[in-house]
Amino acid sequence: MTVFSIFLLSVRLKITHSFFYLFLVWNLLLAMIPFFISIYMSAAKQLKKVKLYILLFLWLVFLPNAPYLLTDFIHLCLSPMEWIGFDSLMISVFAITGLAFYVVSVKEMKQLCFKHFNQKIVLKFLNILPFAVSFGMYLGRVLRWNSWDILHNPLSLFMDVFTIITNPIENMEAWAFTIFFGLFLKLVYRFYKKFLFRFISI
Repeated sequence: MTVFSIFLLSVRLKITHSFFYLFLVWNLLLAMIPFFISIYMSAAKQLKKVKLYILLFLWLVFLPNAPYLLTDFIHLCLSPMEWIGFDSLMISVFAITGLAFYVVSVKEMKQLCFKHFNQKIVLKFLNILPFAVSFGMYLGRVLRWNSWDILHNPLSLFMDVFTIITNPIENMEAWAFTIFFGLFLKLVYRFYKKFLFRFISI
């Protein structure tokens, strides 16, 4: 899927000579970060607690970047009418690839957390995770925060988060985005878990 995504973008670049959608490559690279963190942690023979917590924190911070590609459909309004169909397909492939990185990463991290933490706590965490991820997507798409801003500009980021949480009525769009995208991510994970993981195991 990653190769196919890049192939579609390359075809568009070759024909149109437009670099507008090149940002999709960057977004896909960001989507790979939590995947590679989870794969590294799963492959590591032993992880000290400090390293485990740091990597888990980084994984959480970058995880919203994986399904974030779903929000790139907003750029279709800038596509030429003759390319709208191709661009829809291209962004769809990038988005599905990002979702695949998200699902596999969560699956790997779930198995890892079962080894280091109480299973009941892990399951509760996994129930909340899709909504936390979708909230991170909202912060990125609408408020234009980046993953590294949690270290670069944490105070302003915290104030925005605090305002949304404490003023739900005034920030209804943020809550709607978080809840419905969170439900969507839960459904996607269940779908992949039921069909894709079973197919892979075969």
